Amino acid sequence: MQDQHLANLRKTYAQHELSESAADADALRQFRRWLDEALHAQVEEPTAMTLSTVSAEGQPSARVVLLKGLPEDSGFLFFTNYDSRKGQELAAAPKAALTFFWPGLERQVRVEGVVEKAADATSTEYFQSRPRGSQIGAWASPQSQPISSREELEQREREVEQRFAAQDPLPRPPHWGGYVLHPTRVEFWQGRPSRLHDRLVYEKDGTAWKRSRLAP
Repeated sequence: MQDQHLANLRKTYAQHELSESAADADALRQFRRWLDEALHAQVEEPTAMTLSTVSAEGQPSARVVLLKGLPEDSGFLFFTNYDSRKGQELAAAPKAALTFFWPGLERQVRVEGVVEKAADATSTEYFQSRPRGSQIGAWASPQSQPISSREELEQREREVEQRFAAQDPLPRPPHWGGYVLHPTRVEFWQGRPSRLHDRLVYEKDGTAWKRSRLAP
């Protein structure tokens, strides 16, 4: 009965439309426009994005991270632990995908591209702008590694607090920093009635973008 209930859930999408004449010719400018509209509409967690990576063995994995910038309109900036699972997977295969979903606006954006580490200065500047607790947490957590208990993590936190008691801000850990995903393909999805959704896809063609419409 529960599966039948899920199968019967329906929603009519009718808030907006996405036409070629209204969309920007540049994928990143179009993304920034939609992001600004999501911020203005105060949708929940507008910068949350699903980051999908692939291991050296071809196993995909996904998790939600936060967008922290669009440097020079050339890519999508985020930060993490380089030794985490996603960091290891990006080291082995520096390509990834991002998915943004803004249900309040009935919109989704899918991004594919190549990933490189952000400049050290960018990573340090952002790290030291974070709350002190977040800085301590980045030092204390061996992200994605097994730990024996919550108590072990809290003990590591206390040790870091003691180690850096006289420093504010903390130095950036060598295992922590930013990545920039440079997009090669960006798809904008706008919900429309009768499941006849609008889908515009941008594909990188040299330094320009080639745009086309996809069937929903």
